[in-house]
Amino acid sequence: MARRRRGGHGGGGGGGGHDTGGSGRWMVSYMDMVTVLMCLFIVLFAISSVDQGKYQELKSSLAEGFGNVEDAAVVEEVVENPAQEPVDVETDLERALDEVSDLSALRDAMARDLAAHGRSDTVRFDIDERGLTVRLVSADTFFSPGSADLTQEARAVLDVVGPALAPTAHEIRIEGNADYTSTVTSVFPSNWELSSSRATAVLRHLVEQDGLAEHRIAAVGFGSARPLAEGTSPEALATNRRVDIMVLSSAPEAVRALIPQVLSGQLSAADVPAAEADARALARAAETAGEAGAPGE
Repeated sequence: MARRRRGGHGGGGGGGGHDTGGSGRWMVSYMDMVTVLMCLFIVLFAISSVDQGKYQELKSSLAEGFGNVEDAAVVEEVVENPAQEPVDVETDLERALDEVSDLSALRDAMARDLAAHGRSDTVRFDIDERGLTVRLVSADTFFSPGSADLTQEARAVLDVVGPALAPTAHEIRIEGNADYTSTVTSVFPSNWELSSSRATAVLRHLVEQDGLAEHRIAAVGFGSARPLAEGTSPEALATNRRVDIMVLSSAPEAVRALIPQVLSGQLSAADVPAAEADARALARAAETAGEAGAPGE
């Protein structure tokens, strides 16, 4: 019996009849993927934009095109342009100007009251980086020689400046000073005891008679260690025998360092815009450095 011979070409011809529609199916899937990626990049671009109106329009358009998926949680994040954020800065110069204005107003109020009572020549004022100094000049006016008891004149002067000092929130320090001569007594064996006792006498009068808060006032004696005038003339000795009422500045050290320049006119309100620009630049630089150094999430 003759064997039937397989037709190789016939089989091959059958293979040539593969469905050519397979390539069309993967092409459709590929195009779907490209479309989804395009939509993704459009959404990312829209989110990165500050224009939230366009973002809302795009979100609504995509929701209509892909269907409203109610079960999905949509988290909206507003990404603001850091360059447009206002930086609220108060420069050291502005603080120094405010501090000088505050201390000057207090000085002027006491000067007016002293002038009204005819005692302008008994007190001198000085503003520096420490604060406002109310200087009771010539201790002979306020104390008898070798004594820490307040004279009637001293009490009258303190009753004028005390009411102006009472409402202020500044801390106050009473500094007693003496000249280099020393009257040794059993009560005051040196100028240290004499100067500190005189400062304490002023403190007690301001607290007990003029209503200053005792928790923000202190007294200290420097003896003859801090003279204001050199020499041995009666005027120099009288200048060094003094009691200073220090209204201490509560500003930071960097602010207090600018007070002498404000008082001399080297710095003024006209310099504030430049100082603000510098402060904003420093704030931006610090913010950028912090973001660069932060670990990635």
